[in-house]
Amino acid sequence: QVQVVESGGGLVQTGGSLRLSCIVSRFTFFSSYAMAWFRQAPGQEREFVASISWTSIDTYYADSVKGRFTISRDNARDRVYLQMNNLKPEDTANYYCAIGLSLMTSAAQMDLRENVGSWGQGTQVTVSS
Repeated sequence: QVQVVESGGGLVQTGGSLRLSCIVSRFTFFSSYAMAWFRQAPGQEREFVASISWTSIDTYYADSVKGRFTISRDNARDRVYLQMNNLKPEDTANYYCAIGLSLMTSAAQMDLRENVGSWGQGTQVTVSS
């Protein structure tokens, strides 16, 4: 069964930076799947943050993080990253790595939770004001 493990979360002050990592294992076709990051704050629904195509050519971002967050991937190491700069208190949430539902799922489609095939357990990001 595929394993998705996030790391890199923590406590940071407003304006600070964090880099989240996601390692995918037991998944032969990682390099052919679109990947995404979502986040969920207490009492709120899980929301899309960013996605990336298997080629890394296409990337998409939620309006709230554009210009501050950057998604990237390393297909040779089965990893996805989320570089988060200029963090704000409203970025506080549990961040989840997600694999596309199928080979046909594009990065553009991964803003919808129903197009996610597998989730990680999440990593907590807390931004203090």
